[in-house]
Formats: sequence, structure tokens, C-alpha cells
Amino acid sequence: MNYKRVVLIVLDSLGIGEMPDAAEYGDVGSNTLGNMARAMGGLKLPNLGKWGLGCLTDVMGVPPVSIPDAVIARAALAAPNKDTTSGHWEMMGVILKVRLNTYPNGFPDELIELFKKEANVDGVLANKAASGTEVIAEYGDEHLRTGFPIVYTSADSVFQIACHEEKFGLERLYKICDVARKICRGKFEIGRIIARPFIGSNGKYQRTTNRHDYSLEPPEPTVLENLCEKNIPVLGIGKIYDIFAGIGVPENWKTKNNEDGIAKTVEAIEKKKEGLIFTNLVDFDMVFGHRNNTPGYANAMEEFDLAIPRIIEGLVDGDLLIITADHGNDPTTPSTDHCREFCPVIAWSKGIKGKNLGTFSSLADIGATIAENFGVTSIGGKSFLRECRR
Repeated sequence: MNYKRVVLIVLDSLGIGEMPDAAEYGDVGSNTLGNMARAMGGLKLPNLGKWGLGCLTDVMGVPPVSIPDAVIARAALAAPNKDTTSGHWEMMGVILKVRLNTYPNGFPDELIELFKKEANVDGVLANKAASGTEVIAEYGDEHLRTGFPIVYTSADSVFQIACHEEKFGLERLYKICDVARKICRGKFEIGRIIARPFIGSNGKYQRTTNRHDYSLEPPEPTVLENLCEKNIPVLGIGKIYDIFAGIGVPENWKTKNNEDGIAKTVEAIEKKKEGLIFTNLVDFDMVFGHRNNTPGYANAMEEFDLAIPRIIEGLVDGDLLIITADHGNDPTTPSTDHCREFCPVIAWSKGIKGKNLGTFSSLADIGATIAENFGVTSIGGKSFLRECRR
């Protein structure tokens, strides 16, 4: 049988071990889930454990099971990237062939001068790879004094702009991010422009929940677009709309944090009886991975596991739940950037026969499965829908 409804939840950055080419990215030894569990002396994930999470990598406190209660696999990243945009696009069938531009030493003068001119600002601050919380602590006072935007990046393909939400203005920040999106193309092609508003004063600053991502448009039609063409409902929860530049996401519910994302997913399950519910839980990456907050990440994982009974309570025989990730972000390593890791794939429905499918060659297998289920086309991946049928 095919499923009337698919719920896809992305645990943003929950990698499960380095890929064979990790050395090319400086990520040897990375294992977001495994290293975190060891650092904490073990994790309590009874629900994910029964579904077979401990079979995909060594997770202290989550032993492997002989027969999982879900269909499980680990998925490689086929695209030569390790970022949110590339990972989610691949998940929906579009596999990028080239690496997106990164600027670990800061953006070139040519790009900065173009940004200043088009955004109508007299200067910028920072222009370097930095942690978001650290860069506003370092430059926040100067930003308030000069009015110059704080521009920074990371090892990923991002152009991030931090400005004071009240003094600089939230709408003005969004406007200059839109300008950056328009100029960061061609030879300056960058995956995402990210607005990073913050509040506070006198060196005591904190980021707000009004972050906004400006992604490139997918170069080819995604599974999301193909679903929409067949009038199959698609609901994005969290930053899904931003990741796909709104294309193929006719309805999107924004979230404040993981707790809100889980609550809205439960609400969507109650209200949306068919189609695709697509959730991104960003705190794993933004709040914990990028800040090397291992205890916070571990606690967030345990909180998600505790929420699983609530999530599946509203699922019926015609529903399929898939849990995955888009890349890694190991909080136990010195780096605060994404990691080149395999991602977990856990597919569950009532009465499903659990099995370990080994290693998928691409996250696109998820999109191919969703596409086959709803009878639409996908340009990438190999469907595992047959393995999910009872």
C-alpha cells in the first residue's frame, strides 16, 4: 500500500560518522551522535533505540537491537557539500554537482565593496569566519556606535549579516540581506544569506528568533514542486520555506525553537490529513552544534526522544514517519562548523516490519521514496518504499 501522508522530520546536523572523503573537508573523526554520547557518558534514547538508531553507529547508552522496530539506514551525501541547503535539496531529489563557494578567510574586497554600494552602507564590521554569538559579543558595541552591519561567514557557504534588531531595524536588516542575495551569484555564488538579528547593549547581546535565510533557488524541480503540480499538499515547518526559497512550499509554519517545532508538527498531524509534512528542527545545529554545546545537544536529543510518543500518537495506518538529518555538526570537536558525515534514516509506520537497509548512496533516496509514494517524479535517488510497506 502507499501512504496517504508522510511526515518528514530533519534533526538538523545529526551526523552519525565521518564519510570516506571526510579528510578533504577537515572532518576526520567527526561523529556528531557517537562522540556526543561518549562525551556525556551515554544518552537515554529508548524510543529511537527501539527503532534501531544504535545499529547505525556506536551510541553509548543506545545499544544495537537484533531486529529494529523501524526501517533504518545511513545515507551518504552525494553532493560535494556539507551544508543545510545542499543537504535538503538532495533530500528532495536535486543533487548538486559542484561545491558551493566558501570564504573561510573572509569575503574578497570586490564583493564587500559591491555589497556596501548596493546596500547603501558606509562600512562593514568583522568580515571573517566566526561564531555567531562570539562575533556579536566582539563587534556589538562598535555596530551600535557606527551603524555598520556585522558581516561574517564560516566554513560553509554562507554570508551572514548580524544587526541590532531595534537600533538598526529588523526590516532594514532583511532588506540588505535581500541585496546580498542578489549579488552573491555567479562567481560569488553562495548557498545562503542569513539575517542574524540581535538585541541588548553594553557587550551583553543575544540573538533573537527572527533569523531569516535567503537561499539560492534549486537549479532543477524538486520533489516538493512535483507534489504541488499534482495538488498534493505540502506543509513546511521551521526553515523549510527559506531553504527552498519558497519554491514547492505553499504553506509554511515558522518556529521559535525545537520545542515549538515539535509542537507544530504534532498540531499539523492533527490538522493535515494528507500530503507531506516537512519539519526542520534547527536548534540541534544553530544552538548546540555551532556553539560546541555538547550537554545542550545531548539534552535536546533526549527531549526529542521523549516527544516521539506524542508525535506518533496522531499517526494512523496510512501514515509514514521518516526521521533524518542533512549533515553533521560534531559539538565535541574544536571546529564549530558542519561536518562531512553520514546521516541517519529512520522510517516508521504502524505495523511496519523493521529492517536495516545498510548504506544509501544519497539522501535523495528519501525524496525518491516520497515521490514514488505519491506518484510523482524525482530526478535523483532510489526509492525504498517497497521496504516500508507492511
